[in-house]
Amino acid sequence: MLWRSVLRAFRNPSRITSDYRYLSTLVLAEHEGGSIKAQTLSAIEAAKSLSEDNSVSVLLAGSGPSLQAAAAHATSCHPSVSQVLLADSERFTYPLAEPWAKLVHLVQLKGGYSHIIAASGSFGKNILPRAAALLDVSPVTDVTEISEACLFIRPIYAGNALSTVRYTGSDPCMLTIRSTSFPVSSLPTDSKSNAAPIDQVDLSTFGEDGIGKSRYIRQTTQDTERPDLGNASIVITGGRALKSAENFKMIEKLAEKLGAAVGATRAAVDAGYVPNDLQVGQTGKIVAPELYMAFGVSGAIQHLAGIRDSKFIVAVNKDADAPIFQVADYGLVGDLFEVIPELLDKLPEKK
Repeated sequence: MLWRSVLRAFRNPSRITSDYRYLSTLVLAEHEGGSIKAQTLSAIEAAKSLSEDNSVSVLLAGSGPSLQAAAAHATSCHPSVSQVLLADSERFTYPLAEPWAKLVHLVQLKGGYSHIIAASGSFGKNILPRAAALLDVSPVTDVTEISEACLFIRPIYAGNALSTVRYTGSDPCMLTIRSTSFPVSSLPTDSKSNAAPIDQVDLSTFGEDGIGKSRYIRQTTQDTERPDLGNASIVITGGRALKSAENFKMIEKLAEKLGAAVGATRAAVDAGYVPNDLQVGQTGKIVAPELYMAFGVSGAIQHLAGIRDSKFIVAVNKDADAPIFQVADYGLVGDLFEVIPELLDKLPEKK
């Protein structure tokens, strides 16, 4: 597939040497509880950085009142949104890759977008590669910076190096972006006065073939008032050194006092201390909080790849040679079973 895209580009050299004259971007939107998720807002922000004249359409799919509320929110969630496309069908009740990829393929054939963007989370990573295969293009993943309409920067080797990638394939250029690299600036208060129109997607030609290969079983979430891990300004992470799920509750108590989100290393997740949706790292969630505190975290390469954009990193580990200290702004060599109780005693209760 990659070679076919390259050969098509070389048959049309003008495509390689010139930027897109007209940009139109389709953003795949995630929604929950009638609201657009923060990751999608970052994807819209990334679309904005392609060009000031970029026409941005947001694709929403699902069913029921929650979808209608999310569509209303999408119309004014970002000033760059010029259109909201709504696919209302029971087939999209759950974000499965097969129906969503067919939907993206259908919308692209009708809309002819130059770019398709999704956030680099479980939603985007699940859907975009399959949609790219249907459209016979090669996606560019984990983009952290957009230099030009077809020139992107993405991390490689677990974030130890940055690669500059020029897309020379045919339309659409499909991207997943790291939401932490495209923070959303404060939106104008009168954004609702410039609400984008909502258009229904015509699903009359949407076939049923190939969409029953996977099925939704269940979704589990933690019933907590703590902030979302991917967007929290403070993240408290525990590692395997906590030794048990019971001891991990110290991390949760500290997070409650600081109003922070709770994270965990892959080793802690594999040991069963916490659910895997709290995993931070290359194979978990990428975070970029103002403050990242790591207790009993050694600093494996895949974990460091997920926290490199944090503003301040504080590490507590009894091993003075732990790799986490090489990236930490502040480090304390000490026993976490002594340090955390002392912090809990000295910190005031959150009001």
